[in-house]
Amino acid sequence: MSAVTWRRLEHMPLAHGGAAGSGLIRSRAEDFQVHEQLGFAPDGEGEHVFVQIRKRDTNTIWLSRQLARHAGVPLRDVSYAGLKDRHALTTQWFSIRLAGRPEPEWSTLESPQIQLLQVARHRRKLKTGALRGNRFGLRVRALQADLGALQQRLAQLRQQGMPNYFGEQRFGHDYANLEQAQALFDGSLGRVERKLRGLFISAARSQLFNEVLAARIAQGNWNQPLAGEHMKLAGSRSGFAIEEPDAEVLRRCREMDIHPSGPLWGRGRPSISRAALALETAVLEPHAGLRNGLEHVGLEQERRPLRIAVDALEWSFPDSDSLWLEFSLPAGSYATVLLRELLTVESAAMS
Repeated sequence: MSAVTWRRLEHMPLAHGGAAGSGLIRSRAEDFQVHEQLGFAPDGEGEHVFVQIRKRDTNTIWLSRQLARHAGVPLRDVSYAGLKDRHALTTQWFSIRLAGRPEPEWSTLESPQIQLLQVARHRRKLKTGALRGNRFGLRVRALQADLGALQQRLAQLRQQGMPNYFGEQRFGHDYANLEQAQALFDGSLGRVERKLRGLFISAARSQLFNEVLAARIAQGNWNQPLAGEHMKLAGSRSGFAIEEPDAEVLRRCREMDIHPSGPLWGRGRPSISRAALALETAVLEPHAGLRNGLEHVGLEQERRPLRIAVDALEWSFPDSDSLWLEFSLPAGSYATVLLRELLTVESAAMS
């Protein structure tokens, strides 16, 4: 596979104009809080144990390995709905398939980094993406901003939503996951652990989506339906194709009930046509290697909203040089993408 230069998120366009200032995030774990909203309650019986854990400065994959070791099960029997930030204070659910094994003493897992909140039985494992969403609490320190412009931008996000880019954490440090995906697809990577393989494949899929969204933002139609568009229903995996955006579709789109969509690449015919298909074909033509690789590993074509609503967005200024944000996003969407619409931020945890 020939190497293709891809754009990093930092070089992709913003939807609501330039940043209104700058700041520092992740000075401490409490500055970046994520609370997983499961959307259902464990039913109280079955071979899967659901544990809710509050973790500090700990990554999800490492913690899943600790759970597997603690329960005496293979790593494949530990599941989670999604990866959570390492440099943060996060509340997350895991499921562990015991299948007749004795239940361990979960409380002995606790440490300064791990706090056990709930344990319950369920008949099915926790699947990737099986969340209603996440509630965030973020503090930006060393804030230097035009407060009027910043609050105007916050109001825009509350009213108009945000672009649904995949965040940079999807691609790994220095975009290494995307480089590994290319090596996987051209056969030079060799054998790799299943979960890491999934991360590399997801990075490739995410990059293609981001390329399309960036092009739509540059053209000014990321939040408007094109002819032949596939519209996604807000808060649902369902959607429908349109020939032309009629008055009803335009109204529902303005009211954030439906959203234009972009590709999650895989095998099969795309569910778009006309202007939407022409745009995506042109944008993704240079990325045939990633497209072919994703088809070869057996993924099917799917669609993801180009835009999402920012629910219950609230903000305050606890002191003269800090901003506190609270908001909810659907599963698979990124708080860091919202932040980049507001401010140019550096992460203290990464410096």
